Amino acid sequence: MTSIVLDSISTNPDAASIRQSSGSTDWMWAAFAVLMLTDILLVVNSFRALRNRLLHQLAIIIVTTASVAYFSMASNLGHTPIPVEFTGAGDGTRSIYYVRYIMWFINAPLLLLTLYIGTGFPLQGVFSALFLSDVAVVCGLVGALVQTSYKWGYYVIGVFALFYVIGHMFTTPVAWPSPTGRSRGAYNGSAVVLATLALIYPLVWGLCEGGNELSVIAEMIWYGIMDVLIFSFFVAYFLWAHDSVELDGAYPVSARPTKAAEAGAA
Repeated sequence: MTSIVLDSISTNPDAASIRQSSGSTDWMWAAFAVLMLTDILLVVNSFRALRNRLLHQLAIIIVTTASVAYFSMASNLGHTPIPVEFTGAGDGTRSIYYVRYIMWFINAPLLLLTLYIGTGFPLQGVFSALFLSDVAVVCGLVGALVQTSYKWGYYVIGVFALFYVIGHMFTTPVAWPSPTGRSRGAYNGSAVVLATLALIYPLVWGLCEGGNELSVIAEMIWYGIMDVLIFSFFVAYFLWAHDSVELDGAYPVSARPTKAAEAGAA
């Protein structure tokens, strides 16, 4: 593993003065291994006769996207040097890993969609939350690439977008009748876990890409821990919690009217 780490840094050198070390790249390879193992297990499990194949398909997309992103960062790719505004972690330029934001841009709305599908909430009521989750990600990326204090304007907009998404998670689907008690309990627990982890990201951004108080090495450690918790452990937990929930498309089967009921209503 050490030879691979050193080779990735030497083969793909970083021009920034604040950049990864062999230790942080080693952690990226470890995170990639966890995500890739999770992805393989999800793919194998998806071939079983499951009642909730849609959730498994979304999970495979999410974890595969995260695996590709972490392979890129472990290979010391997917970054660009940006002059820093503050010099807490050093002066000069800092590596901004845009590949991480590409991963979040794809995965953030998919995670929300997975949550909402688990409750049977009508999909026409989730588009604003899905869109604003991507707004939060794009604002984080643009802010990280801005060299001046204007980056904090994007930061504030992104935080407000995140607050909207979290508020939507805890207010709108709650009023929707749950098809089973298991589904409602699983949603509430999943929403609390996901919202708690999501609120840590703006704090890390402010200390890393924004304020340059923490080094890129610390950035990789913090983001890596949270990404593995969400894209590996949380996704696996969510599938386990909804294993007994029967889904048909975007709605639970038990919540849909039967043909006999439709004939009687006619």
